[in-house]
Amino acid sequence: MQGAISAIVYQNYDNGYAVLRLDCGSGQTVTVVGTVPMPAVGERLVVTGRWASHANYGRQFEAEFLERLMPQTGAEILAYLSSGAIKGIGAKMAARIVSQFGDDTLRILEREPEKLALVPGISQAKAIAVGQLFRSQSGLRQIMEFFALHHLPAELAVRTYKIYGEQTMELLYQDPYLLMDDGLDAPFAPVDAFAVELGVAADDPRRVEAGLLFEMRYNLAAGHSFLPRDKLALATGQLLSISQEAVAEGINRLLEAKRLIGDRLAGIDIVYLPELYQAETEAARRLRELAGEEYGPPANLEEMLAQAERSSGLKYAPQQEQAIREAAQAGVLLITGGPGTGKTTILNGVLSLYSQMGLKCLLAAPTGRAAKRLTEVTGRDASTIHRLLEAGIDPNTGKMFFARDEGNPLRADAVIVDEMSMVDVLLLGSLLRAIPPRRRLILVGDPDQLPPVGPGFSFGDMLRSEVLPTVRLTEIFRQAQQSLIVMNAHRVNRGELPDLRSRNSDFFFLPCRTEEAVAQTITDLCEKRLPKNMGIPAGQIQVLSPTRKGPVGTWELNKRLQARLNPPSPAKKERTWGGFSYREGDRVMQIRNNYDILWKKTDGSAIGAGIFNGDVGTIREIDPAMETVTVVFEDREAEYDFTQLGELEPAYAMTVHKSQGSEYRAVVMAVWGGTGFLYNRSVLYTAITRARELLILVGRPETVETMTNAVRVGRRYTGLKLRLQEKDHVV
Repeated sequence: MQGAISAIVYQNYDNGYAVLRLDCGSGQTVTVVGTVPMPAVGERLVVTGRWASHANYGRQFEAEFLERLMPQTGAEILAYLSSGAIKGIGAKMAARIVSQFGDDTLRILEREPEKLALVPGISQAKAIAVGQLFRSQSGLRQIMEFFALHHLPAELAVRTYKIYGEQTMELLYQDPYLLMDDGLDAPFAPVDAFAVELGVAADDPRRVEAGLLFEMRYNLAAGHSFLPRDKLALATGQLLSISQEAVAEGINRLLEAKRLIGDRLAGIDIVYLPELYQAETEAARRLRELAGEEYGPPANLEEMLAQAERSSGLKYAPQQEQAIREAAQAGVLLITGGPGTGKTTILNGVLSLYSQMGLKCLLAAPTGRAAKRLTEVTGRDASTIHRLLEAGIDPNTGKMFFARDEGNPLRADAVIVDEMSMVDVLLLGSLLRAIPPRRRLILVGDPDQLPPVGPGFSFGDMLRSEVLPTVRLTEIFRQAQQSLIVMNAHRVNRGELPDLRSRNSDFFFLPCRTEEAVAQTITDLCEKRLPKNMGIPAGQIQVLSPTRKGPVGTWELNKRLQARLNPPSPAKKERTWGGFSYREGDRVMQIRNNYDILWKKTDGSAIGAGIFNGDVGTIREIDPAMETVTVVFEDREAEYDFTQLGELEPAYAMTVHKSQGSEYRAVVMAVWGGTGFLYNRSVLYTAITRARELLILVGRPETVETMTNAVRVGRRYTGLKLRLQEKDHVV
């Protein structure tokens, strides 16, 4: 079957699936369904497949194989360009271009784009830019078709083409496991299947080494900084179904090539990825160096403390005064405690002290929301650690780098970092590299919250090493004792059941007998009950769930909440990606660090680059013609290409893990049931401590009991504690 695309009924940018209307000539129009990445009206297709009958949509042709032909006639080319196939060319501009060049238009676009400047309204610069974009899109479309043919994700095709461009296909034939490299992070199974299709043998060195590196990177997601060598060998042998001899040879080759680093800790042979080894060993060295600097107390310390107290209007408790005194003299100081123990008072006291001492201080936190909260409670500018270190992307490698390091250190006398429980060992290592000698470092956090999403357990390891100056806050202050949120958080942390019976406080439990009832109750709370009865707008309520899956997981809750809080409207444009219809007005969250996305201040005062994992914003505009989505993140707005929608997800509901470092006026949490990995004490404790004014648990009391009693399982392989303790260990 052959014809030109006359309409695109549906397309999924995530996997390339599309529903098209194909004009086959003589007045015959056929509905074609299948994997057709980046279709455009006016394109010609040669399709083979089979006819099928759909219960709702009737007779349609299921494409099993297709060949794409660019539009041939002036009319087809006009339809193609008018469809928005090339950004920046709308219907009127398309008509002028085709009027000028006719059937020769596409050849001009590809080979002589400078001639487009002959068309009224197109400058020389725009002509060149349009030509470059046309060639890029043509190449990307070919790569996406190649990936679809081999059952590789369309999103992966986009990332690969951005890095390797027109060389992509040639490089993949040379080494299909190139897709496993940093920055691409493809799933192993489809890449391995692709490699087998190309004839790669089971024990091919490329396959063995790719399998080993995959196991190492896969275990980063479980929080491991390293793996015991024997466990790595066993897991890789099982993954690839090859002998341990072949695996051992692969490990030796990677060690010799410095793609893995071997070491020995606590009598065990272990293996690191190079960046993890460097981060962990350098973090231990720098922490010991900074902690080794001893500063005598200022001559007028007592007057400084008195002045700090007067400024705060408070009388410091003994533990608070101890922490501030330690900060005056220590090179490194760890401050830890649960909610209501006065960490904010200490931070402000330390800042007052440092100001009186004439010390320039920088404040940072792991996420944008945590940095904003730090700014609010201290009245001082705070930034994310990534912004503090001036994160960027190397245009040649596509990898992240920090402009601040040993050669370009931070210009400050002291650095204070809040929410340290979220900081993984890679980020810690980068931070410490940027702090010059004889500077002060204050690290504040709560190790009983969830551990970092990334590798290591930095703050916990530092505390457990017992070699760094530490103040542990245990006193809950009287004002905090009036909050059931605070008191229940401490009960849960001690392994005691929270009070679920109170009806006159800031903590409520609403029992439900079914998952449907849980979802319905949460939706009603956000749409009507809390805004109407308690004056809390839906935009200040955050729904949490331990899991993404199931009727009370974040995926289904987001769909329900969107339908009630931001329903479809002819006035709101939409774009579907990955099964979710993103709509103007939706609350969304960035789910990975992207240092390339440009942003500008909403007041036009500044521009910059970088949107980070956990940043939450609202979709302001969807532009189908330009294929862009504009998202406002507080005082910044960023523009996403449709192919980048995989970096966003709806944020009416989010997992507890994603809420780390944030504080919300009201939190509503689903507690129904699931695995111990997700339903445990750390998850419940972290969720409770996210709420500032109101917390509502919705679900089963037995689930709350199960979570309270379930101490988080899953040991992380980390070496920071031992490296801090073993001062003679070579680093």
